[in-house]
Amino acid sequence: MRAYDLVELAGRNLREAGLRNSLTTLGIGVGVASLVAMLSLGVGLQKLATRQLGRSGLFDTIIVTSRQDGRGPRFAQAAPIVAQPKPLDDAARHSFEHMASVAEVYPNFSAVGDIRLENANAKGDGHFTVVGTLPQSARNSEAMDEMQGSFFSAPDAPEAIILTDFGRELLGLPPEPRNADIKLSADQAKQLLGNYISLRYHQREAGESAPLAGKVTRKKGEPDPDDIDQAGDPQGEDAQTFNLVPRQVKLKIVGIVNSEPNRGFRQGRTPVFLPLAVAESLNMVQAGELWNTLRPSATKTYIALMVRVSKSKAVTQVEEEIKKQGFNTFSIVDASKGITRFFKFLDLFLAIFGSMALAVASLGIVNTLVMAILERRREIGIMKALGASDGDVKRIFFFEAGAMGVLGGALGAGLGWLIGRVINVGTNIWLQRQDLRPETFWYVPLWLVIAALAFSVFVSLFAGLYPASRAARLDPVQALRHD
Repeated sequence: MRAYDLVELAGRNLREAGLRNSLTTLGIGVGVASLVAMLSLGVGLQKLATRQLGRSGLFDTIIVTSRQDGRGPRFAQAAPIVAQPKPLDDAARHSFEHMASVAEVYPNFSAVGDIRLENANAKGDGHFTVVGTLPQSARNSEAMDEMQGSFFSAPDAPEAIILTDFGRELLGLPPEPRNADIKLSADQAKQLLGNYISLRYHQREAGESAPLAGKVTRKKGEPDPDDIDQAGDPQGEDAQTFNLVPRQVKLKIVGIVNSEPNRGFRQGRTPVFLPLAVAESLNMVQAGELWNTLRPSATKTYIALMVRVSKSKAVTQVEEEIKKQGFNTFSIVDASKGITRFFKFLDLFLAIFGSMALAVASLGIVNTLVMAILERRREIGIMKALGASDGDVKRIFFFEAGAMGVLGGALGAGLGWLIGRVINVGTNIWLQRQDLRPETFWYVPLWLVIAALAFSVFVSLFAGLYPASRAARLDPVQALRHD
């Protein structure tokens, strides 16, 4: 039988029992819609989690520390043992910047200072607080979504971004409950944005310390019998000292945020943020700077460096390259693998429940085609008497089942997409009424539509196996005797 005749005959049979076949196709569509809707929910939630965690900088950042000291995070993974531990200095920073897939490298900066609001209405003493830094990439952080004001105008602009609760302290307002996430009012923000704060800090300057009373001054390289720490330490004779020089700088408040950007990489609370280039130019004394007097280096050393990669998939590769250079590293790639595994199980769970409706629809296909056999026994008998083979009969019923699968799959994919859109719009309306940012919870990728169509056709063909085999086994003589 020619393909054209097969298609024409099967199409005519589907049109003759239009209502029954339409209801069967609708049942397939409902099954596919439930499958698409549930899987698109799982995919959408996974993308939402990946997007939120990606914007936080947790999954594309590596913390690098030196093996020479213990100032870095205790959870850092140790590097392979090398002959001489390397200092985490400018040379190491430049080597990290030239690695493949590395977007930027910046120090984990944390200093302290005394801050006073330069305002005619400002009263009281200054505020002794922690000062941190933000790289230019922090502009895209989720903490900046609801920022009052703007980000730094330039990488080297003398500007500052402060937390909302610290702004209340500057204005002398009572503090809000912890984690209240309440913005300043427009009038309160106006008193801070565009105004200046005065930051008093201590600058690190190299110097020589005066000898203690009764201490004999010795020539460079001459051992000191009273210095037990110097024994066996070739660096002891080159120990460096520095002086703490008080300085003051004016900074313009340009932004106010409710939560700390890149909070996962800092310990404690950091209420004030400066541009990274500005903080480095001020040469502020940081926690752990005293260690440099015992472990001198020809260049500036860092407590920790943050290495941000362009794609989270490259974190493992970059981390291994840094370890080979003799540094300790830490990233939360293992946590990301656990989250990915969780979403895979969630997708599988949703797919199983979504397929149940499609399995029920397959029973409708079996019922429809069995009824078609009973109604068309004489037609089948005439076809076989005129020379139609068992395979020709099977192909007719297979085509009818496949046609219902294709139409039902297309209908279900569109219906599942529509269900997701309606729920997504309704959820975002509710979120906006709660003063929350709208999100995309449902996502229907192209591969899901193609997979739903293919699965629908497969289930339909599988359901048509029994009716097609039963029709092919009909005896033409008995079929022609059928009234």
